[in-house]
Amino acid sequence: MKLKGQKVSLRPVEKEDATRLLLWENNPQHWKVTGTEVPFSLHAILEYIDQAQHIRTHGQLRLMICLTDTDEPIGTIDLYNADFKHSRAAVGILIDELSHRQQGYAIEALEILENYVRQILGFHNLYCSVHGDNEASKALFDKAGFERIGVRKDWFLDGNKWLDEILYQKCLEKK
Repeated sequence: MKLKGQKVSLRPVEKEDATRLLLWENNPQHWKVTGTEVPFSLHAILEYIDQAQHIRTHGQLRLMICLTDTDEPIGTIDLYNADFKHSRAAVGILIDELSHRQQGYAIEALEILENYVRQILGFHNLYCSVHGDNEASKALFDKAGFERIGVRKDWFLDGNKWLDEILYQKCLEKK
């Protein structure tokens, strides 16, 4: 399965991606968003790669976001907490390098994923949560047509500062 757009394509994670994922997952700059508290081992990443391809069994799917022109991986997009009974899943996205951010890659990856979720999985809803101080992610989900449906006050502790959690949802209409 390869899902292709103009700027980016999405593909399954391969074992060859393990080193890259290990670096991304173990980057402390990402830990605030991912909730990571201790580094991942290579063994754990390899196990995760296997599990993250079985959405019906494990409720999650991770896809690599690659530049269409070069196939260079620049990030990941995840479906998790997939609920086939209620036709919904949570979504998370990471563009690793600052130089790849603000280039339209994340919004296109999200659009490609939405089409996949709607047409292949038949899901009706996507949802996510964003730290209240994450302006880039709030702008992304606003631009992608997600609706802000709530705020959990003082939900995340970042050092000695409490942050709100912004909740988003998008009802996927049939196209």
